[in-house]
Amino acid sequence: MSSDQLNDFDGMKSVRLEAEIPTTRADEEIARSLEYGLEAAPSIKDRTISLFSRGELPHFAGINTFLKAPFLEDVRKVGEYDVAILGEPLDTGTTYRAGTRFGPQGVRRISALYTSYNFELGVDLRESLRIADIGDVFVIPANIEKSFDQIALAVSHVFSSGTFPVLIGGDHSLGYPNIRGIAPHVDGNVGIIHLDRHIDIQETDMDERMHTTPWFHATNIPNAPPSNLVQVGIGGWQVPRAGVKVGRERKTNVISMSDVERLGIEKVAEIALDLAWKNAKAVYLSFDIDSLDAGFVPGTGWPEPGGFTPREALKLVQLIAKEGLCAMEVVEVSPPYDVSDTTALMALRVIVDALATMVYHGKLPRKR
Repeated sequence: MSSDQLNDFDGMKSVRLEAEIPTTRADEEIARSLEYGLEAAPSIKDRTISLFSRGELPHFAGINTFLKAPFLEDVRKVGEYDVAILGEPLDTGTTYRAGTRFGPQGVRRISALYTSYNFELGVDLRESLRIADIGDVFVIPANIEKSFDQIALAVSHVFSSGTFPVLIGGDHSLGYPNIRGIAPHVDGNVGIIHLDRHIDIQETDMDERMHTTPWFHATNIPNAPPSNLVQVGIGGWQVPRAGVKVGRERKTNVISMSDVERLGIEKVAEIALDLAWKNAKAVYLSFDIDSLDAGFVPGTGWPEPGGFTPREALKLVQLIAKEGLCAMEVVEVSPPYDVSDTTALMALRVIVDALATMVYHGKLPRKR
């Protein structure tokens, strides 16, 4: 093969595309690191290195905000940013293995491994977006309803400020308060694309609202109708019949893993987008990490074999995100059960792929 033929490969196109990305904010970060972190010892030849770590490098040092984005202590200023990272460390709604309260910490910790640049898309999030990590909602571990009130109010504050919320859980009961915080600020219907192995739409579980119930209560919100709820990847031995009954009664849209196998990722994305966006003004992405095959994501409360491979899940997320999202959640990462941070890393990858895809297709930053 000649070098000219190789130039048509996606890899070589990405190599050329990198030259077009500015380094403005990276240069500003270096200058800020040298100012606040002091100049390095005289023996250090690379004078962009500071004495105290205040930037991206080294990846193993520094304070673990998401992608080492600035921590915004004054959340009244969240509207000055394009994207806000918001932790929701709630696992009061788990029905078997607890531990997802540590999900936000786990995702932040492994995010130090990443740069802000995506090779395939030629997008550098640091150069394209103003991202702030605003920390975690103060949840009440012994009271799920008070926690829902806290979360809904926090999400409402971020979303109404014109900032794109990235919501890191926590268990999947969070889907309900998250939608509750967003829906009042959307002038029209909100569609929900829900990637999961579990249907999560029964009314109660053990007499309470739990992580098996978010979509029953979310679709009670007048502008989040069940007709715009699309659930993808459902299947296996952990789909309670009580939830299946509600889905049938409410006529929600369920796409199983066997449907995904038969139709392919591209067709499933097309169907999901068509249903979620029908007569809707915005679409919300709910990504449950256990939508992947349990072999890839051991660190979750409800592992189930037979789900997506990582490549399939990321492709589906990218196809959904290219049409634009109003917000997104990634839930059910449980670091106490994780192995080598692989589950948290997958959650991180879902988030950054969705953000980069929206940047690439002009959906972020949002017009205010």
